[in-house]
Amino acid sequence: MTVLLIVLAIAAAFVGGWAIGRSRKADGQDSSATDDRARGVSLGDVLEQHPTGVVIGDADGHVEYRNEAARRLAGTHAGLLIDEAIERHLALGRAGTASDRAIELFGPPKMAFVISARPLPHGRSVAFVDDISERRRVEQTRTDFVANISHELKTPVGALSVLAETLIDETDLDTIARVVTRMLAETDRASRTIDDLMELSRIEMGAERSDEPVRVADVIGGGVDRVTELAAHREIMISTLAPVEPDGRQADSLLVRGDRRQLVSAVGNLIENAVKYSEPGASVQVRARRVDDWVEVIVADQGVGIPQRDLDRIFERFYRVDRARSRSTGGTGLGLAIVRHVAGNHGGDVSVTSVEGEGSTFVLRLPMSAGDSSAPQSTGTSEGVA
Repeated sequence: MTVLLIVLAIAAAFVGGWAIGRSRKADGQDSSATDDRARGVSLGDVLEQHPTGVVIGDADGHVEYRNEAARRLAGTHAGLLIDEAIERHLALGRAGTASDRAIELFGPPKMAFVISARPLPHGRSVAFVDDISERRRVEQTRTDFVANISHELKTPVGALSVLAETLIDETDLDTIARVVTRMLAETDRASRTIDDLMELSRIEMGAERSDEPVRVADVIGGGVDRVTELAAHREIMISTLAPVEPDGRQADSLLVRGDRRQLVSAVGNLIENAVKYSEPGASVQVRARRVDDWVEVIVADQGVGIPQRDLDRIFERFYRVDRARSRSTGGTGLGLAIVRHVAGNHGGDVSVTSVEGEGSTFVLRLPMSAGDSSAPQSTGTSEGVA
């Protein structure tokens, strides 16, 4: 509201100065040079730079001025709908009535605007177009996050409560052992969710992130080590291939720059995801390659695959393609969100291609470190099996 009032004051002054300028020109005076020297910068320049769209209409209902933010909407589908709303609000302003209204456009992409209008002197009016799309998206994300984390923690806590009640009058040792095992599993599930949330929070805030050359082979090795036990339990073979240059030569000293702990976490989560969504006896391949000034870490599996409709959402927090399978494998729904944020923190990105029933391939793309050629040689192996 404070910003709106400031812009309104500027717009009123702008219109007032515009009217005075017209009057001076009618008297044969050139006021522009004098005003510019006196102010250093015109109020029109200020309005042009403001992110809020500003539209000024005269007493006859004609538009006298649009700033850059308002002009950018012209010619778009959203712009046509917003122009209709602006006309209505300018009319209310000419009648001396202040107005505010939120407009939601369901897209795609989904957008939201607040259209406001205020009366100006001499029968004029001004309308403001405030794009609140990002604000709404953040609010919705926050709401979804609270709902999701409440659900994720409520499930194991509820199960623990039921299991604890079962033990109250139970005397059979075998039954007690089974219930205790279930309780430990539910406790572990809640603990993993909290650990992943804390990890994601640290990554999002960028807290304590180091910035140093990191050997890609070491990152892959660390990621595989995190999943070795799970892979052995699920009878999944993990093969790692040595990093390669564009011409196919091995590049054991290939480096990226960043936080080793975060990078290992990202690659480990990709490998863990591949293992969890593969059938027993399948294999997961992890390799890296240099593409121009980028390093791509590729994790490919022969698992169940991802439906096309879900590909755009799998990096969202708590989003699961198959909730039943995720529960059985102990997934928290945060692993791929962690990967996305780590990639972003390091100036890279992550992408996925998938075919249902055939498997998925994730590519973590990171800028190559400039110190690659001076790195010590790795003793890593060309292939490993978990």
